[in-house]
Amino acid sequence: MDHRSLVLVLSAVLLALSSFVFGWKFVKKRNYLLGIEMWVVGVSSSNAVVFFATESPVSYAISHFFDAFSRGLGMPVIAVLGMMTITHGFKPSTRFDVAAFVVSFAVTFFVLEAHFFEGILPYFFLAMSVLLSLYLAYVIKRLLGIGAVLQAIAVLLALASCQAIAAIYDFYKIPGEETNVVFNFYTLALCTWAYLMPSLHYAYSALERAQKRDVQVHSDHALHGLGRTSR
Repeated sequence: MDHRSLVLVLSAVLLALSSFVFGWKFVKKRNYLLGIEMWVVGVSSSNAVVFFATESPVSYAISHFFDAFSRGLGMPVIAVLGMMTITHGFKPSTRFDVAAFVVSFAVTFFVLEAHFFEGILPYFFLAMSVLLSLYLAYVIKRLLGIGAVLQAIAVLLALASCQAIAAIYDFYKIPGEETNVVFNFYTLALCTWAYLMPSLHYAYSALERAQKRDVQVHSDHALHGLGRTSR
């Protein structure tokens, strides 16, 4: 294995670990939309590890499908719905979670297989990335509103890097990337997505803590008001 392939394997391992670890953290919070979507990314990157190491066509096909799923619907739709549980009080049922994944998998299969979609597929992925970025900009605003500056900066960096990767994915070729060990598209993309997972988790956790503080403050005020009334 040459140095470039080794770096690609290590980058894919990094994304797999990041996705599985932080996906588990969301599953423990009973946020299955975010947790399982991160696991989907983990499955994709795990198969990328096998492909970069062995050039297995089966691993490539699995990784390609799940990568398309996450770029098109997984992150821009399912992960956003998962984040909306903390930003908008969205409370999806288990049935909704299952339906969201089933429908998204079906749509992904359709857009990859439909011949008439080939020409517009890159623009579809780019448009969905823009929608994700717009929502992340809203998350940044919410984080700044509660004083979570570090988490806001982390999400800003994730937004900028992910949007840059999405913009060059099908539209720009990095000069010399066929031989460059580090500065090639796949290494940059894998590391960028590996960074996205913890940035979402820490942003979610900061908003969750702020929400709990607000609930506690309102509860204390209510109890204080009852105490004054009783006297």
